Amino acid sequence: MANTNFFPILFAFIFISSYTICNADEVDDESKFSYLLGTKEGPESWGTIKSEWKLCETGLFQSPVNFRNKSVKITTTIPLLKPNYKNAPAMIVNRGHDIKLQWETDAGSINIDGTEYRLQQCHWHTPSEHKVDGKSFAMEAHMVHQSDDGRLAVVAIPFKIGAPNPFLDELIGHVKRVDDKGLKLGLVNPQQLGVKAEPFYRYIGSLTVPPCTEGIIWSVLYEARTVSMEQMMALRNAVHDGFEANARPVQGLHRRPVYLAM
Repeated sequence: MANTNFFPILFAFIFISSYTICNADEVDDESKFSYLLGTKEGPESWGTIKSEWKLCETGLFQSPVNFRNKSVKITTTIPLLKPNYKNAPAMIVNRGHDIKLQWETDAGSINIDGTEYRLQQCHWHTPSEHKVDGKSFAMEAHMVHQSDDGRLAVVAIPFKIGAPNPFLDELIGHVKRVDDKGLKLGLVNPQQLGVKAEPFYRYIGSLTVPPCTEGIIWSVLYEARTVSMEQMMALRNAVHDGFEANARPVQGLHRRPVYLAM
């Protein structure tokens, strides 16, 4: 893994702060797209299904990506995440293509380069979308945050099969019976997801579902958490047929820098 100096990091943050997010919402209706390779609705075709999804095909800052540990730039200049999360009422929703946990009021935030990004929702992909040295994890959680001016930042948590995940233990019963109308859960503490000041990969990418909006700040945790096979299968079995494997294939980096913040 290569060392880095401050200049490319500064350039990256100038890019972040100047990027304007538009049409940033993930699509909730999965009826127009799928994850099945080689089909008219599959990932290779997302950019041609709707004109507003064209970035899925033409974008140069797309996600997910494969992290090659020999080429990522190690840095201590990017501050480690210090989440300031708190209890807030939440609801769980089956969007068909995934299970989403949506906080209904202020659930706290993370600070990136002086900007507060407030936690909005969390959802899960099986297998993981990001890869490390070409290898996938069993699952990946995406904690989606938004700034007051509409910019997005996602903290991604990889999971490997092992001990049951305590946070998911509280949700699995709801996952098995929730539909697209959702279920109110009462107070849910995002701190229990366990994000702390720890190493993570940082790069600029996109949403991993249509409309594939770019300019997203990604922080992908270096250390995987554990999830039991039963928990992972509950999330897979809850989604609609054809979405059990809901991971977009990795996208080209196109010379984007990738940092490992330590």
